[in-house]
Amino acid sequence: MTQEAHVTQQGPLTTEAGAPVADNQNSETAGVGGPVLVQDQLLLEKLAHFNRERIPERVVHARGAGAYGTFTVTRDVTQWTRAKFLSEVGKQTETFLRFSTVADSLGGADARRDPRGWALKFYTEEGNYDLVGNNTPVFFIRDAIKFPDFIHTQKRDPYTGSQEADNVWDFWGLSPESTHQVTWPFGDRGIPASYRHMNGYGSHTFQWNNEAGEVFWVKYHFKTDQGIKNLTQAEANTLAGEDPDSHQRDLRESIERGEFPTWTVQVQIMPDADAANYRFNPFDLTKVWPHEDYPPIEIGKLELNRNPENIFAEVEQSIFSPAHFVPGIGPSPDKMLQGRLFAYGDAHRYRVGINADHLPVNRPHATEARTNSRDGFLYDGRHKGAKNYEPNSFGGPFQTDRPLWQSSAVTGGTGNHATPSHSEDTDFVQAGDLYRLMSEDEKSRLIENLSGFIAKVSRDDIAERAIDNFRQADGDFGKRLEAAVQALRG
Repeated sequence: MTQEAHVTQQGPLTTEAGAPVADNQNSETAGVGGPVLVQDQLLLEKLAHFNRERIPERVVHARGAGAYGTFTVTRDVTQWTRAKFLSEVGKQTETFLRFSTVADSLGGADARRDPRGWALKFYTEEGNYDLVGNNTPVFFIRDAIKFPDFIHTQKRDPYTGSQEADNVWDFWGLSPESTHQVTWPFGDRGIPASYRHMNGYGSHTFQWNNEAGEVFWVKYHFKTDQGIKNLTQAEANTLAGEDPDSHQRDLRESIERGEFPTWTVQVQIMPDADAANYRFNPFDLTKVWPHEDYPPIEIGKLELNRNPENIFAEVEQSIFSPAHFVPGIGPSPDKMLQGRLFAYGDAHRYRVGINADHLPVNRPHATEARTNSRDGFLYDGRHKGAKNYEPNSFGGPFQTDRPLWQSSAVTGGTGNHATPSHSEDTDFVQAGDLYRLMSEDEKSRLIENLSGFIAKVSRDDIAERAIDNFRQADGDFGKRLEAAVQALRG
């Protein structure tokens, strides 16, 4: 790609209306650690515009497969949450789980080096609860205002029409918080052998609250009972060419054979009082909670046991939103989660339609949705002549006066605040910890995978900046990676 191919845009970055942008790195919050404000129109404009850039497939997570199943409670968790679907040991809840690759289009191959989406819908008696995560416990960025920019680097370049190593590594190098997550997909778990042979994670931190109103912060882990199995790059290259539908086919055929895949469900639980002074910011999506601090606790089993009958109706038209909570569960101040609370619902209203929640795969199965929303594209007239306002004197639905989650105190002035840092927060410490956990063979494969991609970068300064992030995570990591890239670049 030559310099002449670019059209240079001089001057300051602006909004769609032409107003100059003061801060394109940090969304506006109520105080330093508070929730994101609706008045941040740059954030809303970017997310809303981003969601409308592809028609009709999902902008991200376009290629996927799904199945129905059941979640069974195996431990009493009522001391932490009042969610009814978690209220007693042995209780079962119907679920629908959609797996996906993240960056590829609908026509891509399953066996590619990419995180895997993990979107799980619980059809509970108090409404649908959606848990939308990945097969990694962390993510590339910590603020949703950077998400459209990040995904633009993963998609096709506007001039070449291909994914460009320059774009990918330029962004990652300039966003050092990505170092931890980048180490995950370029390691051995970067290409799962199938959807059945990988873990899932809620990734974000969520709030649980019990009947007494006590607050706890939780992270979800889904550990595959089939065992972790992965593909080498060579194996994946062959499989992607011979059977691009390999993961979808494996999931469907295993359920058809009666070999129902299962996962052991665990949570890490942090008392609310611990959060303010924990050594890492517990709401930073680029960080994990070390297990020695908060050991995972088994709470249930997830089994997939029924295939969808129509892929378009049930997989492509399925919608998931992190904003779909039930009593006893709520959000945290995680700035990525806060942005996704808006972005996912907005994407579905655009892509599937304003009445997407009425479709069989999306509507509640264990209760009835009672709203005053009417009309719009594909409205089915289900409400007949019922009044469409509240309050009313005609027996309409009424408010409960009890929020789903507990409120959080916020202080400070509004503004574009960076995510708060805690005592041991850096962008590199956990990436270094992950590298040092690997065996020598795992480290060698990680270096090979990373160097092969970085070597494609056309500019030395972009390549060096990318390598330096890994050098700051671990000296040996950076030294070996630099040598490998230099050998490939000559």
